[in-house]
Amino acid sequence: MTAGSEMHNAARAQIDREGLQRFLRDRKLGDAENLRTENISFGHSNEVHLVHFDGKTWALRRPPRGPLLPTAHDVLREYRILEALQNTGVPLPRVYASCEDPGYIGAPFYLMEHLTGRVIRSPNVPDAGPSFADTPEKRRAVSEGMVELLIALQAVDYGAVGLDKFGRPDGYLERQLKRWTDQLERTIPQTRPLPVMAKLRDWLREHFPVSQPATIVHGDFKLDNVMWSTSDRPRPLALLDWEMSTIGDPLADLGWMLTYWSEPTDNEARRAVVSSMEPDAGYLSRREMIELYEQQSGRPMTDITFYQVFALFKLAIILEGSYARHLSGQADDPLFATYDVRVPAIADVAWQLCCA
Repeated sequence: MTAGSEMHNAARAQIDREGLQRFLRDRKLGDAENLRTENISFGHSNEVHLVHFDGKTWALRRPPRGPLLPTAHDVLREYRILEALQNTGVPLPRVYASCEDPGYIGAPFYLMEHLTGRVIRSPNVPDAGPSFADTPEKRRAVSEGMVELLIALQAVDYGAVGLDKFGRPDGYLERQLKRWTDQLERTIPQTRPLPVMAKLRDWLREHFPVSQPATIVHGDFKLDNVMWSTSDRPRPLALLDWEMSTIGDPLADLGWMLTYWSEPTDNEARRAVVSSMEPDAGYLSRREMIELYEQQSGRPMTDITFYQVFALFKLAIILEGSYARHLSGQADDPLFATYDVRVPAIADVAWQLCCA
């Protein structure tokens, strides 16, 4: 991204200060006279802004700018699950207020606690910086912490915390496959033929597993959506980015996490298209992560390849949608232009799993 485009995006991502002041006054959340905001995240996901007022620093989360799918980036749905999980064993930021009225700042939003911790990102991500997990012992603790965090989330009784209507527990995988297959069929006429995606669709239909009993599904459970403490044994401070959460098959989250999990035996093609970490010594392998999850959760892993293939299939379709926006001139993000190569590469990685 060029310096000019960064300045353009930063200017475009400003919050309506007067509208936010009015909201804080209407909700009696504090003295907003000297309110100040700063953007700390914008782009493909929901924006995050720091809000400084009355001696407090909170975080504001709102959808990204530009045209969106009807259910994309649903911050109020995200707020609902965060509010429901506040007093459970899942590490989360506190939430303070939500707003569905776009009359305040031009979009729905919510306000939450601003936490300070570290996130592990792939070195390919701009400004990723060095990882705090700089010893084999810390990297093993991170590996174990990811599995423990997922199991803690799935242990929550979603009915007891008021989420019994948050999703339909039965038929989750069938609905997901139909939804993403339909999305693929709407998208490829705008882009290019992708024969390997049709092969993946057929493979998934032929290898459909029996779903596990339903739990809360985060929907984007992966290493760089977890904020960590930086102690000698790192622990999760918060699980972030809940916009795709629902109720469904717990192995969907495990498959998604494994999709982004790297190991030294990965070939360059896999590492280039789906990675959120450097596979340094100490991190558990994907097989070890599966075994640890199976041991601690008691869920059998007989169909785990299906969940990994489906995760890659879904990721390819999401990115192909962004590529369609690039081709139509609806998005100016230069990253979207690279999906002409990345999407087929992701599909090829998935097909290699099918044939393994």
